[in-house]
Amino acid sequence: MTPTSTSATPVRRGRPAAVPARWRARYRLVPWWAKVITIWLLSRVVTTTLVMVLASVQGQNPWTTAKPGYTAFATMWDSLWYNIVAVGGYPSVLPVTAEGHIGENAWAFMPGYPVVVRLLMLLTGAPWASVAVFVSVACSLGTALLFYRLMRRVQPQSTALFAVVLFCAAPLSPLLQFGYAESMQLLLLTLALLLVLERRYLLLVPVIAVMGLTRPTGLAFALFLALHVGYRWYSRARDPFPLREAVTASAVAVFSGLMGLAWPALAWAVTGSVTAYTDTELAWRSAYIGYQELVPFTAWFQSGVWWLGQPLGIVAVVALILAFTVAMFTPWVKSLGVDLRLWVLSYALYLFAVFFPQSSVFRLLMPMFPLLGALARPRSIVYRVVVTLLLICGQWGWLLLCWGVDGADWTPP
Repeated sequence: MTPTSTSATPVRRGRPAAVPARWRARYRLVPWWAKVITIWLLSRVVTTTLVMVLASVQGQNPWTTAKPGYTAFATMWDSLWYNIVAVGGYPSVLPVTAEGHIGENAWAFMPGYPVVVRLLMLLTGAPWASVAVFVSVACSLGTALLFYRLMRRVQPQSTALFAVVLFCAAPLSPLLQFGYAESMQLLLLTLALLLVLERRYLLLVPVIAVMGLTRPTGLAFALFLALHVGYRWYSRARDPFPLREAVTASAVAVFSGLMGLAWPALAWAVTGSVTAYTDTELAWRSAYIGYQELVPFTAWFQSGVWWLGQPLGIVAVVALILAFTVAMFTPWVKSLGVDLRLWVLSYALYLFAVFFPQSSVFRLLMPMFPLLGALARPRSIVYRVVVTLLLICGQWGWLLLCWGVDGADWTPP
């Protein structure tokens, strides 16, 4: 009896194991881009379902009728401003409120995204809403593909793929298929970061030029490139930094800084007001703290006091700064490498210098998405499933808080 039982044991154990082994082998043969596209498609099914559920209970609002269709629901809020830019351009005379302040106007919205949409509208004859959504969806797919390539420069394959999952499932991922410029911005930013990691500096010029006219990232990217050049020079003993590369990278950093100033300069040239752009941006925070001058590095403290009062608001901002600093030196974040951390730091400094935090702060934080590569580090299946589900729940929370309209809404996306 003993020989029979021992000979049967390997058969019972071997058969179940053979199937996973075959599937693992087949999985390894699937191209990386097919895996990323599959992740992206599945995530869009989930996100679109959540959006349509919310649209089915959406009441009449300033942008749509009750229970709007997908494209109408996906082009509410600031999408209207992009539509105005695409159809009518920018005002040469700035609107003035009854109190004599510059009011909200189209100069706050850069032309990169609406110009692309407008060109496709002319080519296809399709309406704004449909084309705007198409451009955002197409850019989100491109971003997912490039993000995988970016993560593979600093992370193993499994981690890079899970980082793509986190990107596609993130709480603000519905915005990647709405009529906003963020999807196009992230596509250009991911490409720019990848070019920096590959040290292909000259190819950055057209990318930065378009990116700087899509969302206000030129100054932050200029700071990042300056820090990148400084670090490469500092570490040149172990990582050679030829003079030609140093000159090229430095010149591109200057170019990025100029692109960061190009849009305010153009607004000045057209309207005759040197502060046309900044005054326009300040109009949006007036609903919270009234009309005030732009004083760098004060807005976060003003916001903290507005939300939490004194002294808790100040303490909360200081605690946030300290938490961010500590996080940048954790092993997970350090695994992203120096360059991606320098980008996150540069963009964080830019936001801290000029942005007044309110509900749209979540959207403004999207360019810090390389941090998802750190969140993707743990390889536990339970961890990955739980985090993904939590992020999908976050999508529903963001849609309810910032996108759906329920009357007098003070939480714009």
